[in-house]
Amino acid sequence: MSNRKIPLRKCVATGEMKTKKELVRVVRSKEGDVSVDLTGKKNGRGAYITLEKECILQAKKKDILANHLKAKIEESLYDELLQLAEKEN
Repeated sequence: MSNRKIPLRKCVATGEMKTKKELVRVVRSKEGDVSVDLTGKKNGRGAYITLEKECILQAKKKDILANHLKAKIEESLYDELLQLAEKEN
């Protein structure tokens, strides 16, 4: 049996390479709507972030997601990410 390649993605906040399962994708659609993509399959520009409170707060403070997605990020999106991080831990 051949070993299957595990897809790795880079966290925009920390710069660490992690498996897709350890990260959550935030996507900007063509219309400019920014949302959390739990399936990882929505169409649009995506950015991956680690589901840890510190990483999310760092991204919010430095406006990292807005720079990567070239879109304005609503406060509610960060709240949603923080709630997901709470559920994971």
